[in-house]
Amino acid sequence: MQALIKISDKQFLVKKGDTLFVPKQKASIGDTLEIKTMAAIDGANTDLNPAGSIQAKVLGHVKDDKVIVFKKKRRKRYQSRNGHRQQMTQIEIISL
Repeated sequence: MQALIKISDKQFLVKKGDTLFVPKQKASIGDTLEIKTMAAIDGANTDLNPAGSIQAKVLGHVKDDKVIVFKKKRRKRYQSRNGHRQQMTQIEIISL
């Protein structure tokens, strides 16, 4: 059984036991999050009833890979190079 979930305007297709990185959540390590499902998918049947919920355990808070922001205006001698690392939360799906 799989489920389509939405966390912070991002969608993930998950099943029990999956570990994934989502945008930072306000939860401590070891806490359990309850996430509403958008769709439950079981084989060929697709149920678009969002009544179910998923339990996920917070494994940790990490930083994503570095994103380089480079700006340039040609013939104006302007270049700007910046970068940042996005804050992420690692979760594990406990139950569907």
